[in-house]
Amino acid sequence: MAWGRLFLAGLLEVAWLVLMKQSAETSRPGLFLLAVVTSVASFGFLYWAVRDLPLGTAYAVWTGIGAVGATLAGIYWYDESASVGRLFFLAMVVAGIIGLKWFDPV
Repeated sequence: MAWGRLFLAGLLEVAWLVLMKQSAETSRPGLFLLAVVTSVASFGFLYWAVRDLPLGTAYAVWTGIGAVGATLAGIYWYDESASVGRLFFLAMVVAGIIGLKWFDPV
């Protein structure tokens, strides 16, 4: 269950980053407020996950999901680079997340 909460925290991190980008580009205060709400929710689920998971593992997975998700969102919605090298190293981050899950004693 802690891994599910951590995964949700990571997805919420991606959501608030995308909302923050959209808010900055459009100057819509509602999007900024929604970004703040989703960031608080992301921290809340991270807080809940670290109660049962090692701190370093939880933080690495949370930031990894956020980094990969934000990069993929940038590629999809903002026409950012999808070079082979960039995708390769994103895959390395995903492999690290999987490795942390696989070798976590919890």
